[in-house]
Amino acid sequence: MALPGQASGDFTESSSSLRILYVGIRNSFAAKLTTDGFTQTNPPVITTAVSSTLPTAPKRGVLGGSVAFTRPDAGNGWVGGPTAAAPSAGLLKPLGIFINDADGNAYENTPAPASGQAPYLSGQGTYGTRLYETQVLAGAGTGTAGDDLFYGVGMNLYASVNGYLTTAASALGAVDETADLAEVAAGPGTAVADATVIGVVKIVPDSVHAELVYDQRI
Repeated sequence: MALPGQASGDFTESSSSLRILYVGIRNSFAAKLTTDGFTQTNPPVITTAVSSTLPTAPKRGVLGGSVAFTRPDAGNGWVGGPTAAAPSAGLLKPLGIFINDADGNAYENTPAPASGQAPYLSGQGTYGTRLYETQVLAGAGTGTAGDDLFYGVGMNLYASVNGYLTTAASALGAVDETADLAEVAAGPGTAVADATVIGVVKIVPDSVHAELVYDQRI
């Protein structure tokens, strides 16, 4: 069956890839965005396997629907996208999902550049998103890099190394799929179970559903 509601553009005409169905917390407390949160390329870390859900026109900065992380490398209380460098003063940890593109869109207000803040959604809720990984990034326990990712109802969602939702949580160490405390800060030998569960899949994208619908868990 189709998603409740009607949209002539099949919910694809919004300026953000994220659609709020039932909102948790619109969190702007201590949400000062890192400099690279406005300038990062997309994808920002692994560029050899590129998600087909990314905007066709390259866009810089964190995107609506991407994961907000703690960024102790930038300072106390900062948030941002993923970083390949292990922070020395704390941990890289998912907090929630960014609501809008940090760099904004043409002919729209751009509050993030004006305020330096990027609100994100935390405290659970239900969301539809058109931004998620479609390929295995690094391989190892999840298959071969470049393979198509499988999404099924009830599967856990994680933050990929690039900061997008993914179902892949690989064996940790030299080859990583997920960006989290275990991979970035703790190093090899940490259990996959330590990766933060972002949400649970409710509706899988297919020929009827244009979005990945999930219940958020953080």
